[in-house]
Parts: sequence; structure tokens; C-alpha cells
Amino acid sequence: MHTLTELRALLDTHGLAPRKSLGQNFLIDANLARKLVEASAVGAGDAVLEVGPGAGALTETLLELGCRVIACEMDAGLCALLRERFGGRITLIEGDCLAGKHKLNPAIVQAVGESPFRLVANLPYNAATPLMTLLLLETPNCSGMFVTIQKEVADRLGAGPGSKDYGPLSVIVGAFASVRRIALAPPECFWPRPQVTSAMVAVERRPDPLTDDPSALEAVTQRAFQQRRKMLGSSLGRGFPWPDPEMAAQRPEELSPAQFAALAQAARRAGLVDAI
Repeated sequence: MHTLTELRALLDTHGLAPRKSLGQNFLIDANLARKLVEASAVGAGDAVLEVGPGAGALTETLLELGCRVIACEMDAGLCALLRERFGGRITLIEGDCLAGKHKLNPAIVQAVGESPFRLVANLPYNAATPLMTLLLLETPNCSGMFVTIQKEVADRLGAGPGSKDYGPLSVIVGAFASVRRIALAPPECFWPRPQVTSAMVAVERRPDPLTDDPSALEAVTQRAFQQRRKMLGSSLGRGFPWPDPEMAAQRPEELSPAQFAALAQAARRAGLVDAI
């Protein structure tokens, strides 16, 4: 793990500096980095996806454990640095981790294949929510995500019904995974310092997901929360095939992920998913 002095020197040597346009905030707290890797429980031979590897501090730790690392980095200068540091010891993908809002970069899909893998990363803030949602909904061989993200996003991931942070992301995560907080990461743990507090979380896939139709769950949940203060009867329509009629008189933040899964199943059976 790089100290701030070591990181500055490494970047200076390559003529690089943090780029605000890419949301680059390098983790410089070795204890927190260790906690993140330990929480992931990765070891020799495990496939790990790292998005936003930066200068390769986490990458180096993962390689020391014997992991097979697939790293995706947008910054061309940092990619050159990573190639120099690690050569063929990692699979490096230069570009965005996303190919549009609802699709992973095909190079990532090809690199991970169908074998199980875990995401271990200090994620760029703007990529966190869409990437984690895609991995949960459309990438079943991603068994877990161990990431540093903005605290507000972490709060939404683990929020329960009735809380102010509960929303579509909470429902989707709750249907497919369990969430636990690893640690808080205040601004001084990064360089440059972000203006927000971060959190490290573990999102581990459930062996018994609440639904086998992620697209239906996403459609129903998004529609319900578009007007979160309205009763579900207004947002989904009085003609909706309610599994429990009392749901129509409830607001979306009152329903659990299991209840949303039941709504999605009812919508699918009635052929209403595409019309929502």
C-alpha cells in the first residue's frame, strides 16, 4: 500500500496527477485497504474484478494473495503505469467499466467468463450505483462486492423499509444480496480529499434470491418509487393484480423487498411488465 509520499512520487515519475474529471481519489489508508481485502476473503486462484485500480495499491495486495486480477481503468496514463508495474500479471482493460447505462464493458464480460468472481475495488463514485446494480441483476457469477463507495450510497444499499434512505436500490439489493458495513472512510483517508465521507461495504449474493426475474422487479420498483409519496394504487394503477389488496393503500417505502418481489411476480404473470 502506498503512503501519500510514495504515491505522489510514483505519479510524478510518470507525469501524472489526480484527475478531478474522472473522480480520482486514491485510497492512502493502509489499515482500511487491509480491512477491505480481508473482508472479501479472496485467496490464491480467486478471480477478482478491480474497477478503478488507480496506481495499483490494491492490485498489488491482491496479486500477493495469488488472485487472478482483472483490472479496468479509464485513465490512459494510469494504464501505462499499471502495465509497467504488473505487465502480464494482470488482465488490464483500458476503458469504461460500462458500455452504456445498462451494459457492462464486453471486455470485462469476456475476461471474467462464466467462472465465479468478486469485485474488490475503491470505486469511482459515478460508477458505483450502475455497476453494482448490473453485477447484481445480470451477472450471477459475481458472488460478492467489497467496495469503497460514497457513504450516502452505502446507506441506500443497506436501508430497510420505512427509512429515509430506502428506495429502488435498497429493494434490488435486498432481493439478491445481504449488506454489511466494513468501515467508514473519512476524507483524510484519500488523496486528494473528497468532499464527502465514504464507506466500505460488503454486498454478498444470497443463495436464495427473492425473485428469478430481475427485470420485472426493477421495472415495478422504479415505477413505484417515481412518486414515492403516493399510494401504490395510484402509481401502479387500480387494475394491478395485487397479491394482497392492502398493498394498494400503502406507500412504496412501506413494502419490504419480499413484497416487491411478489408484486413483480404478479405483474409478470399478468403480462404487465413491459407496460409498466
